[in-house]
Amino acid sequence: MMTPSILIGIVLGQDSVVESIGDPAVVLGAMGLILGLGLAFAARKLSVPKDPVVERINGILPGANCGGCGFPGCVQFAEAVARGDAPPNGCVAASAEINRQIAEVVGGEISESVKMVALVHCNGGHSAKDGFGYHGPVDCVSASMVMGGQKICSYGCLGFGDCVEVCPFDAIRMGENGVPVVDRDACTGCARCVEVCPKRIIELWPVNREVVVACSSLDKGGEARKACSVACIGCRKCEKACPVEAVKVDDNLAVIDPDRCINCGLCASECPTGAILDNAPARPRAYIDSSCIGCTLCTKVCPVDAISGELKERHSVDTEKCIGCGLCVSKCPKNSINLIGAKSYQQDREFRV
Repeated sequence: MMTPSILIGIVLGQDSVVESIGDPAVVLGAMGLILGLGLAFAARKLSVPKDPVVERINGILPGANCGGCGFPGCVQFAEAVARGDAPPNGCVAASAEINRQIAEVVGGEISESVKMVALVHCNGGHSAKDGFGYHGPVDCVSASMVMGGQKICSYGCLGFGDCVEVCPFDAIRMGENGVPVVDRDACTGCARCVEVCPKRIIELWPVNREVVVACSSLDKGGEARKACSVACIGCRKCEKACPVEAVKVDDNLAVIDPDRCINCGLCASECPTGAILDNAPARPRAYIDSSCIGCTLCTKVCPVDAISGELKERHSVDTEKCIGCGLCVSKCPKNSINLIGAKSYQQDREFRV
């Protein structure tokens, strides 16, 4: 077996070793050179060949390494896509163009899916009363360890912004009311905020569902209202107002089923405390064209009596009353009704005359 002295002798020459044996710097330098060459040789011999498909996918990805895809990082996601274990559009931070490019690389198809964004189920903030003054570390996790937090409502947002700090896309900021505000355009649905919230009041929600319950309190009405002026009191007015049974009150709290919800906003308009928010910037209006046969089915299904007309005559819509729910569109046997002027959430596109 060759000793370090022999190896150094080969590199420097026997005479040089003898002459420089008293120079530690030369000896250490020579040993470093030999070890480096050995490691380089081993790396080449033992290296695992890289998959060119994985490299191409990884090069296309935005490189956020947010973990929203369910994998530790972009490389692992790229490997899963190459194996067929993950869909080409599984990266939550990727744009539609990036998803298309990845699909081309693997020869796959992109399934239609609705973007999911963070939703904070609390709107209490400064409207929710404090039970005591908290003077500890300024973060939600620490505050929640002291009697569940300083808020009288044990379910609400503590307002220290852990979700803001953890968001890798700057999609969350603290609002003026002391609760987080989500930028739905910037949010990718990576769920970092969902994981960090100690109160578990953040969930991923379909971006095209604008009507939301901004409360998480399970307390009975009177107790909830004492703790927060905008708390859900479980009065069930929202449940009665919903024309498609998308709202249910469970454990004193209103819950909206996003798969059933049609964004009509009737539940929000009936909520006496403002616990249900209608975030729709604008609503479409129904328009009945000349192919209408006057079957009256639309008049029977309209929850706000916005459609009128005689039997076998073309019907008309009162645009002041219409809430753009789209129920009449789905009932019309002649496809004579369209939603115009704003986005139709039922079809997720704009209708225009």
